[in-house]
Amino acid sequence: MWFGIVVLLRLRLEAQPGFPDLDWHCHDVQVRRSSEDPEVEVFPCHKWIRTADGYIELRNEKACLKKKETLDILINHRERDLQHKQQFMRWGTFVEGGPHCVDMTSVTALGPNLSYIRQRPVYNVHYIKSLIERRTSWSSLQELETFFLFNGRENTVAKYVQAHWQEDAFFGYQCLNGCNPLCIRQIHNLPPNLSVTSEMVRPFLPEDSSLGQEMERGHVYLLDYEVLDQLPANTVNDKQTYLAAPLCLLHYSRQGELKPIAIQLQQAPGPQNPVFLPSDAAPDWLLAKMWVRNSDFQVHQLLTHFLRTHLLGEVCCTATLRQLPEIHPLHQLLMPHIRSTLQINIQARVTLLATKGVFDKSIACGLEAIPLLLARGTQRLRYSSMCVPDDVRVRGLDALPICYYAQDALRVWDALHRFVAGWIRLYYCNDEDVQHDCELQNWIGEIFTEGFLGLSHIGAPHSFQTAVEMCKFVTMVIFSCSALHAAVNFSQLDYNIWIPNSPAAMSRPPSQTKGSVSEEDVFSFLPEVNSSCHVLSVLSLLSQPAIDFVPLCHYNEWYFSSGAIVKLVEEVRRELKMLAKDIADRNSQLELPYPYLSPDCIENSVTI
Repeated sequence: MWFGIVVLLRLRLEAQPGFPDLDWHCHDVQVRRSSEDPEVEVFPCHKWIRTADGYIELRNEKACLKKKETLDILINHRERDLQHKQQFMRWGTFVEGGPHCVDMTSVTALGPNLSYIRQRPVYNVHYIKSLIERRTSWSSLQELETFFLFNGRENTVAKYVQAHWQEDAFFGYQCLNGCNPLCIRQIHNLPPNLSVTSEMVRPFLPEDSSLGQEMERGHVYLLDYEVLDQLPANTVNDKQTYLAAPLCLLHYSRQGELKPIAIQLQQAPGPQNPVFLPSDAAPDWLLAKMWVRNSDFQVHQLLTHFLRTHLLGEVCCTATLRQLPEIHPLHQLLMPHIRSTLQINIQARVTLLATKGVFDKSIACGLEAIPLLLARGTQRLRYSSMCVPDDVRVRGLDALPICYYAQDALRVWDALHRFVAGWIRLYYCNDEDVQHDCELQNWIGEIFTEGFLGLSHIGAPHSFQTAVEMCKFVTMVIFSCSALHAAVNFSQLDYNIWIPNSPAAMSRPPSQTKGSVSEEDVFSFLPEVNSSCHVLSVLSLLSQPAIDFVPLCHYNEWYFSSGAIVKLVEEVRRELKMLAKDIADRNSQLELPYPYLSPDCIENSVTI
């Protein structure tokens, strides 16, 4: 039989009597126009096919923009592809005022091509789980140390944390390089609601300087957890827990250390909201720092981690499936970085963030506070804070020698940005091509509407006028779903397994006077044994890279293996490999290494 020009193939899997109705994975279909023709046309598929799916259509063209299509049949195919996806992938609401999500409550609804099986490493949590039913307080510091000995003795970072957690210099280090490096910012003026005077902090500054002068020099930083103010705290083990909304002032010294110099536990100044200082009684100062760490835990988990990496990835994935056909080059570039967010977020919503999940049972921000915090966090999002060069410059971290997060994030961002720019140049000749790509414009418009809720003050684009704008946004998406997630997720167990360093809940209210707690009292603020163990058992799972871990910019997808794309991938991998070596060399000189943004430690997407 002789075939003419074939541009589309239609496949269907039919159940046959006597055979099991199993899914089939189709790699591709190869067609010869005649039996004598040596040339083979390949129609790639690389999908699971189910009888329930009916017909699927395959095309043999490589990635292209809609304006490059020359046949009506292929234009119609693009449009049918999107219409089908839009019926299947609908927008839903997880919390009012937060980014919208895919309207699915079951992973099975995703089907085989959007779900995956993550090969988990074996991590021994038997000791943790043996205490998960014990609804009592920790009896002593010694008991906490014994618990740590059984769980953290092989973790060199955790051992460092346990040894140094009470030190002011380490407290400051964590603000820059711990699980949550996104909160600290440089200030040149004090917030009006922070009751700190220059005289109050003079003993903690250079003798020949003042607070005003140090702020002018860019040496003063602030942590402000205003987003937690007046949130309802959870009830854990039938007992009330408590939240604070602290402001913490820090100073970068001439010795190269960042130390806290004042902590106010609530937003509204007043006689029952004292400013705690390093010169106060040791228990008062330690407890004030623990309150800051507790607040940081809430913001880290729900805003830095869940909102900024998981939910952003899900918004972009859903919009990509709905607005960019599979043949669109941006669909092909992005999907390896965002596809897995759908499954992992659906699982999170029905387990961790649901009734009887870890937030409900063990964390101060429980089911009542979660929607309020996510809505507030969405309102406070700024596009500039999601783009690394802008973010570290605005927060005064770009020139801070001890901020390894900023140094490494900038280099990873730059490598990704060059990779994305090269990819865009393959398909867009000029800015007009960007402006006239209706599929691309629908994509960014939907992200602006469904993800950023149409809020113009966030500063995110609602359309692209230039290739430069497009390149920045796409780089942000890939960075957030790979590098940022690696930094804020895989560091969790290291900094949290020593419970006093990052308590997930506090069992007593914040102090309203100084001198009201003793050294023994400090540990009575910690969460009870079972809730502590519940949190750590979850973090133990979240902090382990998969056995089938795919490193940043390594691609298994068929379309990355030919043509000019191969050269782009080789170039970015070479650059990332050099960066990994530089980070390893630096870390070998550090007492406490910072490995989380080494490209060989960054997973290509959010899979946990």
